[in-house]
This record gives sequence, C-alpha cells and structure tokens, in this order.
Amino acid sequence: MIWRIAIIFAAVLFVGALGAGALGVAYVAKLDSELPNYDRLRSYAPPVTTRIHAGDGTLIREYARELRLFVPIEAVPDHVKEAFLSAEDRNFYEHPGIDYMGVVRAAMSNVSNYLNDRRLEGASTITQQVAKNFLLSSEVKLERKLKEALLAFKIEKAFTKDQILELYLNEIYLGWRAYGVAAAALAYFDKSLDELTIAEAAYLAAMPKAPNNYRPSTPETRERGIERRNWVVARMQENGFITQAEMQAALAEPLVVTERPTTAFAVEYEYFAEEVRRQIAERFGADSLYDGGLSVRTTLDTRLQAAALDALRKGLVDYDRRHGWRGPVTTIELGEGYLDRLSKVPFLQDLTPWELAVVVAVDDADGRVRIVLRDSGAESTIPFAEMSWARAWREGQSLGPQISKPSEVLKAGDVVLVERAKDEAGAALDHFALRQLPAVNGALVAMDPHTGRVLAMVGGFSFYASEYNRAMQARRQPGSAFKPFVYAAALERGYTPSSIVLDAPFVIDQGNDEGLWKPKNYSDGFYGPSTLRLGIEKSRNLMTVRLAQDIGMEAVSGIASRFHIIDDMEPVLAMALGAGETTLMRMVAAYSMMVNGGHEITPTLLDRVQDRTGGTIYRNDQRECEGCRNIGWASQEEPLLPDPRARVIDERTAYQIVSMLEGVVQRGTATSVRDVGKPLAGKTGTTNDSHDAWFIGFAPDLAVGIYVGFDQPRSLGRGETGGGVAAPIFRDFMMVALEDRPATPFRIPPGIRLVRVSAKTGLPGGEGPVILEAFKAGSEPRKSDRPGGEAGYVDPETGAYVDPASGRAVSSGTGGLY
Repeated sequence: MIWRIAIIFAAVLFVGALGAGALGVAYVAKLDSELPNYDRLRSYAPPVTTRIHAGDGTLIREYARELRLFVPIEAVPDHVKEAFLSAEDRNFYEHPGIDYMGVVRAAMSNVSNYLNDRRLEGASTITQQVAKNFLLSSEVKLERKLKEALLAFKIEKAFTKDQILELYLNEIYLGWRAYGVAAAALAYFDKSLDELTIAEAAYLAAMPKAPNNYRPSTPETRERGIERRNWVVARMQENGFITQAEMQAALAEPLVVTERPTTAFAVEYEYFAEEVRRQIAERFGADSLYDGGLSVRTTLDTRLQAAALDALRKGLVDYDRRHGWRGPVTTIELGEGYLDRLSKVPFLQDLTPWELAVVVAVDDADGRVRIVLRDSGAESTIPFAEMSWARAWREGQSLGPQISKPSEVLKAGDVVLVERAKDEAGAALDHFALRQLPAVNGALVAMDPHTGRVLAMVGGFSFYASEYNRAMQARRQPGSAFKPFVYAAALERGYTPSSIVLDAPFVIDQGNDEGLWKPKNYSDGFYGPSTLRLGIEKSRNLMTVRLAQDIGMEAVSGIASRFHIIDDMEPVLAMALGAGETTLMRMVAAYSMMVNGGHEITPTLLDRVQDRTGGTIYRNDQRECEGCRNIGWASQEEPLLPDPRARVIDERTAYQIVSMLEGVVQRGTATSVRDVGKPLAGKTGTTNDSHDAWFIGFAPDLAVGIYVGFDQPRSLGRGETGGGVAAPIFRDFMMVALEDRPATPFRIPPGIRLVRVSAKTGLPGGEGPVILEAFKAGSEPRKSDRPGGEAGYVDPETGAYVDPASGRAVSSGTGGLY
C-alpha cells in the first residue's frame, strides 16, 4: 500500500515538474519574444561631447547633454581595462554572459556581508550591465533580471568580448556628468586615459556602483573612495594584472582629484565660443552640437584673444574712471553675521582678478580704508591714492568736485570691487585698488585680412554681465570710420590723393519739409582748399560731403554694398559721414579688403568641423592643391594654390587708401597709435554727440577694429572721440600682437608710383613737409593740369587756390568742389 502511494506521489511530482517545466519554457519563450533588438548595438552612437578648439589646439569649450568622449577599445590602456575587469567582472573573458561561479560566490559572500552589516556584492557581468544600460530599464524586478540574462547570452553570441567591453567603457556613468572612462579621466584628473596611473584607473573603476558615495566632496566620501580604490587595486594584484610592488605603490599613492568643472575655461573665450556655438547649432542643428561629438577647429589665436580682452578692458576702465564714481555695488549691515551677508552678494566670475570686499572702517587721518575680502575673509586696505580718481559721476558724463579724503568716497558697510595693486614693474603690493564695473561697453575684433579668419573677438567687458555680443550684434553708426570708402569711390572716378576739395560751409535743402542740412567739421572750423589726403587725415566732414555730392551717392552706396558694410544704403549725403548702421565685424572685414589689395573676404570663426568618426563635414578653405598630396620632397618648387577671391576694388586704389590711412596715424586723428613703432594705418570714427567711438586699423597682415559706446545710446561726454577712446585700445592691443613681428611695410602693387609732394598742397615742390604720395601711373600731379578734370591747384607759396582758366587766385567761399 505504501509503495503504491509512493508511486502515485512520484508520478504527481513528475507530472507537476513536467508542467512547471513546460510553463517555465513557455514563460522564457514569452520573455524571449519580448526582448528588444540587440542588433542595434552594432550601430551604437552615444551622445558624445562636442569640443571646440582654438587654432593652436587649445580646448576652449565643450558642449554636451552628457559629457562623453568615445574611445575605441584599442585606445584604452590595458591597466584601465584591467581595473574595471577586476572591479566588475574578473571572469569576463571566460563566461558566456552569465558568471555562474560568480553568482555562487556572491551568494556565499553576501551571507557573511549581511550578518556583518557590509555592502552586499552583485553578480551582474559586464555583458549583463550592457544589456541593462542599453536595452532595458533599471527597474528592480525578477522579469527584468531574466530578460537581462537572456540578452546577455544573445549579445555574447553576436559580439566579440572586446566589442562588449568597448560599449561598456564608453557608456557607464562615473559622476560629475561624465559618461565613459575618457570623460571621467578628464573630469577627475584632467588627464587623458594613457596618462592615468594604476591608482587613478582603480579609482575610476570604483565609481560605477555609486559615484556620489566615492567622490571626495566630503571627508567621509573621500575616505570611502580611497577604501574602494584600494580594494580594486588589491583585486588587480590578485588577478595577476599587476605585481606586488605595483600594488604597494598604488596603495600608497595619495588621491589627488582636480575636480575639473565643466566651466573651467579661460574667461577670455566666452564671446568667441558662444558665437561658435550659435553658428554650429545653426549650421548642423542642436542635436549635432550637444550629442554629435563634433570636433570644431576654430580660427581663434589664444595669445591675441588674451591681449584683446586685456586691451579692451583697460580702455573701458580708463574711460570709465575719467567720468567718475557711481557708488558701491551695494551696502550691507556690519556686525554679527556680516561675512555671511557679504557671501550672498553676487560676483561675476569673469571679473577675476577683481574681488568683492566690504568696507569695515574708514580712516581719514591715515588716508586708508580697511576692507575684508569676500572669498578669503582676509583683511587689507585701500590707500587714498588708489581711490583718488573716484570723483562723483554727474549726469552728462561730467564730474563732481575734487575729493580730498576717503570718507568722501566710501563708508563702512559699502561692498566694492577691488583689485590687488601693483608697482610699476607689475609686482603685487600688499594693498588693494578701488574698481567699478564700467557702465560703457565695447568690442574688439582682430582678423587675418587675407582670409577673413577671426583671430580674436571680445564682445563686451564681461560675458557674465551681458552676453550681448557688440562685435556681431550691435548695429551702430560708424561715423568717420566710413569715410575711406567715400574717398575710395572718388579715387575710382579719377581723383588722386592730391586732388583738391574745398573745406567750407555747406548747406543743402533736404526737401520733403526736412529743412536745411548744415554739416560741420568736428572743430567747427573751415580750412579752405585741401587735398583728399588731408581731408581723410584730419577727418574733414565738409570735404567728405562735397566729394560725395560730386561723385554721386549712388557710387557711395555701391561701394558700401561691394564691401558688405551696408547692403542697401539709402543714397543720401548724410550716409557719406557714416550715418548708416553696421557692425564692427563688417567694418573690420571691409578694412581688411583694403589692406589685402582689394580681394573679397568673408569673416569666419570656423576652420574645420569633423564628425565623431573624424570625417570632415565642413572646411572653410575650399582651395584644391593639385601637387600637395602623396608626393615626396625633392627640393622642387612649392605648389601654387589658386586664389578664388573676387576683387572688389582695384589693388592700386586700395593701396592709395592704405597710404592715406597711414597718414591718419602719422599726422592725423590717431597719432597715439604711432607709439607701437610699426607700420600701421587706420581711421577714427566719432558719431554725432559722441554717441559712438571707433577705430579700425591694420598692419599689413592684421586688421583690428574697436567700438566703444553705451548699450542704450547716449553721449560719451564732451571731447570723447574715436581718437581718444578707441585708438588707445588699438594701440595697446597692437603693442602685444606685433611685439615679436618685424616692422613690415605695406605692400605696394604694380602700377603705383610714389612721388615726393608737399604735404600741404599735394604738388611737387613747395615749402613745408614733403611726403611720398601714391599715384596710379600716369596720374602724377602737375601745377597746371591735375588728373580728374580741368581744375586748379593750391599755390605752394601762398596757399591760395589758382583758377586754371584765368590764372588768378580765388578766395575761399561757399563754392563747391575744386
């Protein structure tokens, strides 16, 4: 009886087992049918960081939703791979996707770990983690774990071990927004993978389980990070990846994490990088910018960019100090907790080395102000000599009375900007100087005039104060900086630099009930018959208007369009004086086309863009070099590259303007630029009521433009001009930009003859200074016959205009063009 019951029970169990097995098989089959398509791993293209580089390779910015740099498995050093294998899956190259022994070992270890309140060990293989990270959710359910195991088997059959490890090492999150080992190496140690030590690689391998638990942001997490790192190092030695000596050295190595923040880029790149970001997004789309892993090589020259920021800031500060003190940043209550209140005052990080400080005492007797620095809490002083400039600002950019003691400027509780003072040699002193954020703003652009490559661009005093890029976005009147193009149009129509134009009162009825227009010179004076050269050197408005009237404003509008200054300029005479609006970038490009011999260029910030695989998807220089590839060097002639640039003006005319603009620096409105000591040319610009100040100039191989003005247009103040505000910024920049370059003269094209003429009359002979004037061959001046039509000349002895028909001297008046 008992054995019959046993047989029946065994049969039931057997049938039950068969049923359970069948159900299990059916369940697994169901799960298998629901698995995602793992074959898409073959086209793995993760979001990768786009990196922006300067022309010399310096990394100037990164853009990404996830900071990741894809690295092929062949480029990952062995000790990095071994660290992760030791930490995550030491049998990776042996198991079929599931590590059965690892599961058993983890189960046995976890009994002890649970009883001793230690962290439980996992048993997921790297293959399983790839399945989970790429194809499944992170929910903790039995069904997900079973799918993970099934996918692991399938992945192992479809991919090699190295392919699976490559996927894993590029996908894992390791903290600090870093995805993948390459991004993490930069984020934690500011190193590439091949620069990591064994200890550093082990530290990164310790992170996947819980990055926030091991990041050294607190003493506790730092200690846990070291403990976990040392565990990985020990596992590496146990697995035979490193020697005992290497293990001991790694265990003894201190943990030095650089905590490279995602914004750790030099502040001088901000405006340039933001414009590059905008152009990349516009050209290739936001997804390519933030996820596409583009490598962007820009035109930026880092040395010139730093010099540009320094020069612009110095010029804006110098102007701002001339117009007085507008008061402290804010005022806080001193007493208990004042340092906490001070720490809450916002500070623009790109103002460094300036600092915020609070005034804690004012001592008129000692002539000092005691301050406490916000960031360090250190005490220091501001002597009266470092604040004596701070007369009160008055409406209209005027100044209040002279100050004689610190209390007339500051009081206790004032929060101010300060900078450590320096001696004449630039050495830091033990006290600080008073500073203030300028209310005025400006921009600087430096360009290669032959290619249009923008070598430096600063769009304002502080990017964090205002992202508005005044080099690219601000449309302002260029004023007299436009005049060279009026003169160029005249030279195209037969005038020469020695042609005579009357500088005298000019009145015109504007029609349409607009009334009379009476332009005037900046000095309010009239100077009679004068050469074109003198007119541009001294920036004579009346001469320029007469010249424009004679050649026709259609000619002026046409040349403005050819040089891409203003596309559709209204042909009215006021435009000849720079009343049309344009940008600094356009003006610098236009001047570049003069100095490069009249070739058309387009400003560019981008040299080349490559996709994540290294393929070039954009190249600015489209020239083809037939004899540049796959040839050996045998002292043959260098191949000549074609020049596809269109010509916008005759090279002889362009040189005549360059020569005349040299005179602006030597004798005209920008003589401060002579201090550079190199051949330079340029033109100042000042608009009505001194709303805008400009200087655009160049050396033979470098064009630079400066604009200064208020964002909400108002007068810069009485006597503030392009020559006094913008030209010194140009000078300071060129001092640095050209310090290691030879004094290269401007290139003289064929067909130009240099003739010694009187600087006053433009004619051969005569008294006074003599200059070399540039004439197109055949247009050299004679006293009785000036090219450009039957006209007279200025007598070199009397300075009077001589009528060619009668031979009589004619007094100046309100007449027109001579």
